[in-house]
Amino acid sequence: MEKNTSFKIKSTIEILFKNPDLCNISYNSFLPEFNIQKSKRSKISLQKQEKSLIFQIESNDITAFRASINEIISFGRILEGVLKIVKNS
Repeated sequence: MEKNTSFKIKSTIEILFKNPDLCNISYNSFLPEFNIQKSKRSKISLQKQEKSLIFQIESNDITAFRASINEIISFGRILEGVLKIVKNS
């Protein structure tokens, strides 16, 4: 007998910025990547506030959830690297 388990994993990640300009630049940088739907098993929505980006994740399984989290973390690392380069130049 096969069990039909149905669940959703939901999470919110907020990236805070020191000023609104950095937030706007980051938001505009992420939009082209964000508009490409990569999976039907996970959905990421994005909201921009004055000094923060808020990612809402909703996934059908843990593997898809982990992939979505990794995508946002990779984006954050890229932003951090670019900001270090700009600061040091």
